[in-house]
Amino acid sequence: MAYETSAALNARHRQLGLQDEDVRQAYRMMLTARKYDERCFLLQRAGKIQFHVPGIGQEAAQVGAAFALDRESDYFFPYYRDYAFVLSAGMTVKDLLLSAFAKPEDPNSGGRQMPAHFSSRHLRIITGSSPVTTQLPHAVGFALAAKMKRKPFVSFVTFGEGSSNQGDFHEGCNFAGVHKLPVIFMCENNQYAISVPLDKQVAGNVVDRAIGYGFPGVRVDGNDFFDVYEAVKAARERGLAGDGPTLIEAVMYRIHPHSTADDDMLYRTKEEVEENKKRDGVLRLKTYMLEQGIWSEEEDTALHEAITRELQEATQYAERAPQPQPEDALLHVYALDENDRPNAMNPNPSRRGANA
Repeated sequence: MAYETSAALNARHRQLGLQDEDVRQAYRMMLTARKYDERCFLLQRAGKIQFHVPGIGQEAAQVGAAFALDRESDYFFPYYRDYAFVLSAGMTVKDLLLSAFAKPEDPNSGGRQMPAHFSSRHLRIITGSSPVTTQLPHAVGFALAAKMKRKPFVSFVTFGEGSSNQGDFHEGCNFAGVHKLPVIFMCENNQYAISVPLDKQVAGNVVDRAIGYGFPGVRVDGNDFFDVYEAVKAARERGLAGDGPTLIEAVMYRIHPHSTADDDMLYRTKEEVEENKKRDGVLRLKTYMLEQGIWSEEEDTALHEAITRELQEATQYAERAPQPQPEDALLHVYALDENDRPNAMNPNPSRRGANA
């Protein structure tokens, strides 16, 4: 019989209740999100897609949170950089690329919404909108429903540190605190609200704002998968026990520009970006797995190749998928019977259909 070494038994992931395969799957999600992000950046520069908002540098926190939640029952309110989170929740790169190419097959919005505005009924990812922080009161509303109906789920919402200055944040936190709702607020503090650095937008720490609303705040290393996993897991247990909300501030760094429309060298330096790349959460988790003997460079090469193939196939599919038809602009505007669909020749359906 083979016996595990003391170091292996005391490995951090096992202390947290994670199996070796859990860690390997978490790394796969992080790497898939990273390579998807890089692919979209190139597609936009090549004129294939119109716009992209990168999430590079934020994958560790997103996957750590996703793995700590119940992906069969909890409700999710991600913000527009959360590719790693939604992939971990069950979306595919094909889903995301159909959205990037604005094709009717896009499961998020039928190609109607900007990319990275996620939505999936069966994965319980609630539709987001472009104004920042609007997802936060919605998450609080779902948490209120959980409490009123005595359902065993939590709602989980993410946002940037700039969003913590919006009224939606304060109203949502106050309501959740007063009613002790099972909601987890996770601030992905990537140091910049577009071009405005943290010290120009927040006096103090985001996490300290929880005190004013009567619930705990936890500050974690957003580049450390395990730190975030542990904090979100504890927050979930707290919410299910009826102890109310938790605010988690995951500190990280946005490596790429705010979006493909942004020139980040106007407000920061290459040296700053390069220095922060050394703290990359994807590389950190890979290093950990290698040290624990649960991963190898050969496996890593094979994974890179597999994800590249998956992305290539998904890109080709999304690019070749049919374009929307002009009359599709009238879909999802009226509540209609099956045989009462509006079209370019009949933009105003019957009163019965329009009022259904």
